[in-house]
Amino acid sequence: MTSFSPGGPGPRAAAPERGAYLDYAAATPLAPEVLEAMLPFLTERFWNPSAPYALARDVRDEVERARGTVARLIGARPGNVVFTAGATEANNLAFAAVGGHVVVDAVEHESVLACAGQHARRTVRVGTDGIVDPAAVARAIRPDTELVSVELANGEIGCVQPVREIARVVAAERARRLEARERTPLYLHSDASQAAGALSVNVSSLGVDLLTLSAAKLYGPKQVGVLWASDDVRLRPLVLGGGQEGGVRSGTENVSGVVGMARALELACERRGEESRRLERLRERLRAQLVGRLPWVVVSGPRNPRRRLPGLLHVSFAGLEARRLVIALERAGVSVGTGSACAASRMRVSHVLEAIGMPRPLAEGSLRLTLGRPTTEAEVDYAAEAIERAVRAEMARLALDDEGMASRTAELLAGWR
Repeated sequence: MTSFSPGGPGPRAAAPERGAYLDYAAATPLAPEVLEAMLPFLTERFWNPSAPYALARDVRDEVERARGTVARLIGARPGNVVFTAGATEANNLAFAAVGGHVVVDAVEHESVLACAGQHARRTVRVGTDGIVDPAAVARAIRPDTELVSVELANGEIGCVQPVREIARVVAAERARRLEARERTPLYLHSDASQAAGALSVNVSSLGVDLLTLSAAKLYGPKQVGVLWASDDVRLRPLVLGGGQEGGVRSGTENVSGVVGMARALELACERRGEESRRLERLRERLRAQLVGRLPWVVVSGPRNPRRRLPGLLHVSFAGLEARRLVIALERAGVSVGTGSACAASRMRVSHVLEAIGMPRPLAEGSLRLTLGRPTTEAEVDYAAEAIERAVRAEMARLALDDEGMASRTAELLAGWR
C-alpha cells in the first residue's frame, strides 16, 4: 500500500500490513516535483509580493510566471487567470459575476448548487447515467438567463459531460439575442476540478467563458484554485482589501500555493494520456474482479468509456449499508469513499445518486472507488478481495445469500433502469 504519513500528535492504531487507498477523488498526495517547486517560497523566499523592494519583486515575478504557465496550459491569456483559495471560491466568483437567472444540472458539486441557490434558477435533470442532455439545457434557458454551469466531469459516478455541445447551445442563444437586439449577457461556466487530470481543459476547445480548476485534485496543494474568465465576463470581488489579483481577490498572495498549482497542472498535462490509459486498465481490472466475485453488484455511470473518467468506479450493493462497509474496509487497510467528501462526511445519500434516480436501497450501499498515480495492480487486487470479504460479512449478518442478493438487485433495477 502507498504510504502516507499524517502529521499530528497522538497514538494511532497500527496500520494493516497490506492495504489500498482508493479515494483520490477526495484527496491526492502532493507530488514530489510540486513540493520541490513550492519549498523555496515556504522558507527562504518568503517575501510579500506586494512589497516594493527587489526581493519582493522577484517573488512577484514568480507569481506571474505561474499565472503564465496556467494560462498557456489552458489556452488562455495570463490576465484572465485569477488564483483563488480552491475550487469552491472559484465557483462562487463565477456566480457572483451575474445577477440574473442561472441554469445548472442536478449532479453539480455542492458548491455550484449552493451558489445557484442564491439566484433564480432552473435545475436540469440528468439520465440514469448522469449525463446532461444539451437539448434539455436549451429548453431551460430563458430570455433572462445569464449563466449556464455544467461540470466537465462528475467526481462521484465519473460521467464526462458534453460541454462542447452545450457551448453550441449557449452560442446559438447568444446569436438569437444579438439578432433580437436583446442585451442580456449569457455565459457558460464549467467546473473542471475533477477532470483536469484526465481531460483537456483548453478553454477555446471547450467553448466556455469561465473555468474552475483545483490544485488539490491534481497532486498539488489544498486550498489553491483557479478561475479563468473570458474578456466578456466582468468579475465582482468577494473579498475586499488591497486589490490583489487584478482587484478581484484581495489578500497577500499564496506564493507557494500558486507556484504549486502551476507545476501540478503542468505535470498533469504532460502525463495525461499515458496515465489515463493506465488508470483505465486498472479500473477495468477492479471492475472485472468485483463483477466476477459479486455478479449482482451494480456499476453506475456511462457505459461508453469515452464518457467516463478513467480512474473512477462507482459500485452499489443492494440492501447493504455503505457506512458499515467503509468501517470494515478501513479495518482491512482499504480507504474508499461513498461520494463527494462533502456528502460523505455527513454519511448521507448524495444528491448525485438521488438525481440519477437510484433506488434508496441501492444508493445506501454505494461505494466510490477512485484510483491515482500511486495505485498498483497489487492494491487493486487486494482491494477487490477486501471488498468481497466486507460485503459477504454484511450478507451473513443479514442472513442473505447470493441468490437473495441477485433477486433483490434485479427487483430494484427493474424499477429504475
